[in-house]
Amino acid sequence: MRPDTPAENVDHTAEAARLERTAGLYPEDAEVLLLRAAAHLELSGDRPAATTVYDRLLSSARGLDNPALVRALKASNLWEYGHEAEARAIIEGVRTAAPRDPAPWVIVAEALESHDELEAAAETFTEAAALLLGASQEPPVSTHPLLYGRHRVRRMLGLPHDDWDTLADTLHTSPVTLDELHDPKRVWSLGSENPAELAAEISRLRVELGAYREALSRPFPVAVLHWPAPELTELLSAYPTLSTEYPSHAEHLATIESSLRELAASGTANLGVVTGTVPSYEAFAASEGTPPTDATLLPQYATTLAARGRAAGWPPERGAACWCGVGLLYGECHGA
Repeated sequence: MRPDTPAENVDHTAEAARLERTAGLYPEDAEVLLLRAAAHLELSGDRPAATTVYDRLLSSARGLDNPALVRALKASNLWEYGHEAEARAIIEGVRTAAPRDPAPWVIVAEALESHDELEAAAETFTEAAALLLGASQEPPVSTHPLLYGRHRVRRMLGLPHDDWDTLADTLHTSPVTLDELHDPKRVWSLGSENPAELAAEISRLRVELGAYREALSRPFPVAVLHWPAPELTELLSAYPTLSTEYPSHAEHLATIESSLRELAASGTANLGVVTGTVPSYEAFAASEGTPPTDATLLPQYATTLAARGRAAGWPPERGAACWCGVGLLYGECHGA
């Protein structure tokens, strides 16, 4: 279930409860699952319950992959139901911590923006850009929202374009330009009595909403299962009949890359790679009541891992490490 599904099409409270139950079954994936649960609670209007979920994550003994993201989401949520002072304190803490992930920066900057703190929002976006982008002219996709958000806020402040604004314009691929999307005068056109102006603004909003929904919540990827060499050795030692699926580790890696390229060539979007482990696979087989030797379980296992947020997008971004885990850049390894 996509977290941004309209409330009239889904029971967000029930979906949050389902995700919390699933997190209890798969504690290794609790961070991703509970963040989705909190998103559904926010959409249901139960913001205090969402804060409880964020607090549960932050107090977890397992540790978090991205604690700054959880704190940023908590701050944004708190501010929406009257806890401004606490939200501001958390936002300052996130900025001071200077996380290397762009997502927390975007969330706290947009929280400031939504509460008319435009100067602070612009400063936050700029801090993040300076930290994460530097002089790069080919920033990774994950940093694009930073540039777009910075462009939007600076446009609202009436500031002239700088190099990063120009870069944002270059990266933006929507039919409607960023300058037009972020034009402060658009807000006035919404109050116009001219049908043509209203129709044009509705068209712009549809484009913007489509891009926002795509960035906010993508369906989980169509994923191909990857076994690291030690895990594959253990798997075949325990279940030798699976050697027909995996004649060798080198052939297994080559098959993954060729399968993904074939899927991409056929027009399949949103592809990914999930990495399996033998204990996880055995637990999945037990939950399905099927012996691990049944090869038909393998694609089901891959889909389940992807649905639990375990997929890494394919192809990796330019300059990123290869999905196979050997430590080389993708372009120098399986992407060559």
